[in-house]
Amino acid sequence: MGTTYVDVTIRNPADRRRNWTGKFLVDTGAFDSLVPRRHLEEIGLQPRGRRDYVLADGKSTALDITVAEIEFEGEIVGGTVVYGEEDAQPLLGVTALESGGFEVDPRSEELKRLPAVLLKKLVA
Repeated sequence: MGTTYVDVTIRNPADRRRNWTGKFLVDTGAFDSLVPRRHLEEIGLQPRGRRDYVLADGKSTALDITVAEIEFEGEIVGGTVVYGEEDAQPLLGVTALESGGFEVDPRSEELKRLPAVLLKKLVA
């Protein structure tokens, strides 16, 4: 499969006027989204914890995380955002992708809207 990019706006939920927009690589192998630290700091987001991640090269590392609004393709979702290094490629992770009701079409390598967002059946 090739690469898919999408314009994404990361917004501070405490002050929605503070935001940053960039071109994100859609990474269906990553759970969470990633943004270079300086952009998160510029919009007033603070780390809310640390989480252990396994990187593409197999190495494990603990990284700062926060919570933000993630807007793409006309949808807004809340999600975990990882603080990346200065030169890190912004990534749109699969949790935000699926929460927004999208998947990647393997043929066209573009985002495809799902007919509905999946929700587990409630048991009475």
